This record gives sequence, structure tokens and C-alpha cells, in this order.
Amino acid sequence: MAPLNLHHLRLFRAVARDGTLTGAARALNLSQSALSTQIKALEAALGHDLFERRGRGLVLTEAGRIALDHAEAIFRTAEDLPATLRHAGAARRVLRVGSLATLSRNFQIGFLEPVIGRSDVELVLRSGPQADLLRALEAMSLDVVLTNLVPARDAASPYLVHELPEQPVSLVGSPDLAGRSLHDLLAGQPLILPTPEAALRASFDALIGRLGVAPRIAAEADDMAMLRLLVRAGTGLAVIPPIVVRDELANGMLLELARLDGITEGFFAVTMQRRFPNPLLGEILDSFALDER
Repeated sequence: MAPLNLHHLRLFRAVARDGTLTGAARALNLSQSALSTQIKALEAALGHDLFERRGRGLVLTEAGRIALDHAEAIFRTAEDLPATLRHAGAARRVLRVGSLATLSRNFQIGFLEPVIGRSDVELVLRSGPQADLLRALEAMSLDVVLTNLVPARDAASPYLVHELPEQPVSLVGSPDLAGRSLHDLLAGQPLILPTPEAALRASFDALIGRLGVAPRIAAEADDMAMLRLLVRAGTGLAVIPPIVVRDELANGMLLELARLDGITEGFFAVTMQRRFPNPLLGEILDSFALDER
């Protein structure tokens, strides 16, 4: 195989950043035809198309996204060669993770634990609404989306949904309430609950229906981080997976007063079938006993 032409790679990076041949050619002071020829030469050398046309612009193919990652790494290394030589080691790899904005940060850290702190790994973490994250996944700007909401799927769906181990759910609050029965806690204390549209809330409502309890709701939130802050502030007892308040339970600030048997919170890692899957993601998923929906 012929050695990679770094000049072609630099031109490719310019086109990928601009999104058009016209704009990149203008910035590089080249004719559009000359730039197009050299991009085609790089594609021929790599054996893959790097761009596909959408409207008047160009978007990266999956191979193009991988090529851009390598191009950025190559030129970043070249621009900082002395520092690189001082810290010899394996080449760094990038894992791009999107997480639902309302998802527990402790859960996210637990998912990433197999690669956190590794000198050869760079993590890029983004959060936002699920629709935005799934669009980024399809555009190959993300390798995986973490969520507690299963995306809608049909026969044409591009998503692979990996079911992560379910988390138990408990009633969490002040240690002063230790020793009281679940019925007394639910009937006598203000509660902090997930919002009604959450699957967890539906399971909890069924539980209190069976117990014949009329709850006193102090607050509702669709954000696990907000549930954590509310119970820390003493607003009431939180219906929450203990992993969300792991640190507070460990230091004694809060107590798991009762495990809500039969109620769990589901978490999912959403990916897409790709010709060139990120090997880092494979390492993480292999560390879980997963069911793929």
C-alpha cells in the first residue's frame, strides 16, 4: 500500500471543517477542481468514500468521520511534538458519549468506569434532549447515547438498544426516620417523586395503590440530579435509585429507608450498526451482561 499523503489529508480536513468544496478551496487558495481531484486521490488511497453530498453541502461518511479523527490526531501531534515525545505511550483514542440531560451523573460515571483514567483514552461527554442526541448518533458525532427512555423503534429503525443492568429503587431520606415501616413513611412524610410520565412513577403509583396510601407530594422532577438536590435539602423522601445518591448514602447524610421491591429503573445504551464500530465502546459493553432489543 502506498504511504498516506499527508498533504491530501490536510486538504481533506479543511473540506470536512468547512462542509463545502467551494469554501475550502477559497480558504486554501486552490481551484475547486484541483481540490476535488486531490480529495478523490485520498479516497482512492483509502479505499472508501469520505463524503456524501446533501443538498449543496458535503457530510462525512462513517469512513470520513474515522479519517477526520485520525487527521485531527495526526496534526495535533505534529503541532505539539515536543510534549508528545516527553510523554511517550500508546496513541489516544476518542469515545464520544451522549447522555440524556436528566440522567444520573453517578450512573454515567459507572458506565464509563472501564475507560476512565486511561492514558490512551479521551472522553467527549455531551448531554441534551434525547431527540438531539439520537440525531448526533445518526450523524456519527456520537458513538453511544445513554438514556432511561427506550427510543421508538420499528422495522426501519437504525438503533441498537442495549439494555443495561436495572437499578433498584428505594425510599431515601433523613437517617432520623430509620426504623419506620414503609407504610408509615409513605403515609406520613412528604414525598419527592419522578414526574407522572416516567416509567418509574407509574410503578410507584401502582405500589401506593396496592398499599392504600394517599401520598403527600412535596415535589416532582424529571431530572435525577434535581431529585438528588431536593432530598439533600430536606424537602421530603425521594423515590430514587440509590446509585443517584451514592455519595450521600456513603457519608451518612442520607439513608436508604426502604427498598421498593419490584420497582426498578431501566437504563439503556443506544448505538447504531456500523461498519467501523468504536473498539472502546465494545470494551465497555462487554463488561456488562447485556440484552439487545
